[in-house]
Amino acid sequence: MNAPAGLPRKVTILGATGSVGVSTLDLFEQAQVEVEVVGLTGGRNVARLAEQALKWRPAQAVIEDEQGLPELRDRLRGSGIEAAAGASAIADVAAADAQWVMSAIVGFAGLAPTLAAARSGAIVALANKESLVCGGPGLLRTAKLAGGLVIPVDSEHSAIFQVFDSRATAQVSRVILTSSGGPFRTWTKAQMTHATPEQAVAHPNFSMGAKISVDSASMMNKGLEIIEAAYLFAMPPERLDVLIHHQQIIHSMVEYADGSTLAQLGPPDMRAPIACAFAWPDRLPWPAPKLDLVASGPLTFEAPDLTRFPALSLAKAALSAGGAAPGALNAANEVAVAAFLDRKIGFLDIAATVSETLERMERDGDLVGGANGDALETARETDAAARRIASAVTASLSSAR
Repeated sequence: MNAPAGLPRKVTILGATGSVGVSTLDLFEQAQVEVEVVGLTGGRNVARLAEQALKWRPAQAVIEDEQGLPELRDRLRGSGIEAAAGASAIADVAAADAQWVMSAIVGFAGLAPTLAAARSGAIVALANKESLVCGGPGLLRTAKLAGGLVIPVDSEHSAIFQVFDSRATAQVSRVILTSSGGPFRTWTKAQMTHATPEQAVAHPNFSMGAKISVDSASMMNKGLEIIEAAYLFAMPPERLDVLIHHQQIIHSMVEYADGSTLAQLGPPDMRAPIACAFAWPDRLPWPAPKLDLVASGPLTFEAPDLTRFPALSLAKAALSAGGAAPGALNAANEVAVAAFLDRKIGFLDIAATVSETLERMERDGDLVGGANGDALETARETDAAARRIASAVTASLSSAR
């Protein structure tokens, strides 16, 4: 999939204006790699998307929020860069002639363009965990059939990817994902009852978008990552564990049957897993911050508290249930997080909303999934059903506050 020697490598970045997209472009600049940017997409930040487009000169820049199209066109006037807007335009640019596609659109909205990129035969650098949670192994099959590849970009899955021996899957005893524990790692459940959105988005190690930060605070991000790891590495739930490691120096570990545990270490910098995904199986030289184990101090670990952070158990239960359950879990969580950020429900109500949504869907027989032959349409139906129920749950919780 590499471009011929001496020619630019064609890349598209879905979610260019978010933290991962910004880090990707910064990596290209830091590494001084020669790339031809085919397309850039953003959510609502028109100014940043236009600035990126004018610097990197893609054929097309697409803003998800259609109300931002007039401003985007105005900012790009005379540049020769085509401006477009909306979900279908993002899917179109995802399917364009790129050899490497960064999938960094947050949430379920990233599934359709990620599938489009996979169908094109491109290497998909996957930073959108929801695509795999909702699309399931079908996303991986789509990429393989098209002659492409999915390489994880989440630091935890990138770490596993780098030390996981796919030829000896049966010899893997455990896959251990590490977690910072988020801003509420030491909070009591009573304290979390009164947590504010501002406190929840204050991640101890990374500057991320609001939704991802809240997921980190509730540890739902780690729950989604458990599901993602199960699909990426063909691991059953009982061989997937989580450890709190708030220094985030060890990004994840793979334990083998002979007692050996292999770990990938590095400073908490998203550009490192992006570089891995871009150059794999080679390594990309760039002025990366180096790990100083002496300066970093002691590395500590603790088991997660499933009582304070029930999202982990909910995610494992959804993974074990299979069918539409993981997609329903994700949809309910997105609705609940949005309601929390809007101050309609409390922080602990996020997990409660997800739990109630899954219980209602299971009771009504809506978690079987797979009846529709179209994987994307099936995922959309599950997503819509879960959102309807979760919205009703959050409305009830809001009125009771």
